[in-house]
Amino acid sequence: MPRKVGGIAAFALVCLVAGGVTPALAQSGDPLGVGRKMLAEDNPGELWVERGKTLFYQKRGPKNASLERCDFGMGPGQLAGAYAALPRYFQDTDAVQDLESRLVTCMVALQGYKRGDLAKTAMGNLDRMSDVEALVAFIASRSNGMKMNVPLSHQKEYDAYKAGEYIFYRRNGPTDFGCITCHGENGKRIRLQDLPNMTDRKQLQDVVTSWPAYLGTQSNLRTMQWRLKICYWQMRLPDLAYLSDISVAITSYLNYQGNGAVIGVPGVKR
Repeated sequence: MPRKVGGIAAFALVCLVAGGVTPALAQSGDPLGVGRKMLAEDNPGELWVERGKTLFYQKRGPKNASLERCDFGMGPGQLAGAYAALPRYFQDTDAVQDLESRLVTCMVALQGYKRGDLAKTAMGNLDRMSDVEALVAFIASRSNGMKMNVPLSHQKEYDAYKAGEYIFYRRNGPTDFGCITCHGENGKRIRLQDLPNMTDRKQLQDVVTSWPAYLGTQSNLRTMQWRLKICYWQMRLPDLAYLSDISVAITSYLNYQGNGAVIGVPGVKR
């Protein structure tokens, strides 16, 4: 069902862009904006949210347990506002964790899954929906309408933030690329994909408050861990390991910069 909905939506978007069916679209400064608005009004990503809700309360795994005792920072089972304050430091793991790394921690501890197995299936494809992505969509959606409020009160939170800032601006690899290469100026794009200037706080906030997001080109919902992995691949850097310290550090930097912006997920991307 998600692939069918996504395919129809993507086809409609192509027709709108290629056919120029409305004067408003042709005159718009954002020629893909109408298509994105149409998807947002009937967002296929909501299918992942509903599936994630079912999975969250369902007893699963070798321990036949639900995730209702998972503490995302607000107390066991308390989801409202949790995503808005992530990444954050957790005493039980003595580490700063984003939503996905915290979720995997709970799936291992409470449900008995193996971390390595979860990492292999955490990102879905056209043939398989990912349980982790669905759970992330549901948990994140419980903070909709709330403002990002990522803390830097613990030393390890501050350290992760500063590491993420350094990584964001550092140019490296065979192409001498960094995050700043694509996201440091206004008006950049790759083919049909606009590249937000993430040195502009408003543009950065629009990004971090809209992930996880439904991607029309993939007919799938994706998370920030996936987005960062693809960025590293596009920069021709070594594969970014799932839930790596680097990925959490970058997310800490970006999400802290998003503080004060209102969350609305799942977003809709090309």
